[in-house]
Amino acid sequence: MKKSPKIKIAMYWLAGCGGCEESILDLGEYLLDLIDKADILFWPIAADIKYDALKDMPDNHIDFSFINGTVRTLDHVKMARLLRRKSKTVTAHGSCAHLGGVPGLSGFYSSESLVKKAYEEAPSLADNKTTRDPAPDPQQLTERPYALSQIIDTDYYLPGCPTPPELIKSALLSFIAGELPQKGTVFGEKKALCSTCPLTDTRPDKIDLKKIRRVQTADYSPDRCFLDQGLICMGPVTRGGCFSQCIKANMPCRGCFGPLDNVSDYGAKAVSMLSSLIDENDIKKITSVIDQIPDPAGLFYRYSLTSSIIKKQGYRD
Repeated sequence: MKKSPKIKIAMYWLAGCGGCEESILDLGEYLLDLIDKADILFWPIAADIKYDALKDMPDNHIDFSFINGTVRTLDHVKMARLLRRKSKTVTAHGSCAHLGGVPGLSGFYSSESLVKKAYEEAPSLADNKTTRDPAPDPQQLTERPYALSQIIDTDYYLPGCPTPPELIKSALLSFIAGELPQKGTVFGEKKALCSTCPLTDTRPDKIDLKKIRRVQTADYSPDRCFLDQGLICMGPVTRGGCFSQCIKANMPCRGCFGPLDNVSDYGAKAVSMLSSLIDENDIKKITSVIDQIPDPAGLFYRYSLTSSIIKKQGYRD
């Protein structure tokens, strides 16, 4: 029986922590099966494949490219555009490529101030003045951070920080079988995490949030809805499909799977959700609760500032 031709895959890492690359390795034994069904043509972190080899490939030669990380440098823009040209489809892999991710929070600051902070003012540099790396030229950074779809046409999205290997495997199996989902599909569930959360049965019909607590200092139960204990959990406004990994590790949802379909601004939706839990009419009392959030922007836009309404303008050369 004639074997089906192997699909051609590329994987690339932009600005990120490397967790998405690790999530591919977490596929474990399935990677051995993948070798029989796919040729990995470009994966710089794992194989010695040069830029020129990619550049010399015919356009649309790669079937599926997986790109993780935020677009933050001019070189990232160049590589994203090259991979787009060489690939039939491109998947944004992980929160950074999907929504902008944690590096997207750098959009609150200028490129010059970021470089100065990292290479001159960071407390960790105090005892390391002689071995310091040379600071990069701020002109090599993009004007602000970008999600992948703000730079190139993006076909699919694998959410998560990092994406669970089970979700990556599900996407790969679909691609290998030729069962391509509708363009723009975000892999995961179509309902909020709360609907499948293992603590959902402990959530009361009404939550009256009078005090916001922090996991670092609070004594709380792992067997009861976090919101009902005054701990901010993004489960009500976050796409499910993560297998409740944080919840099972006794941590509230941080929102890395991003918004549900048809939600244009994740942070605004999260603010609306939290506001609905404060059962007060007195503006002073409402303010006293909200003031207990030490970093609202970092909380509500931890993963999605770059793709929010605030920062949604596209890339300019």
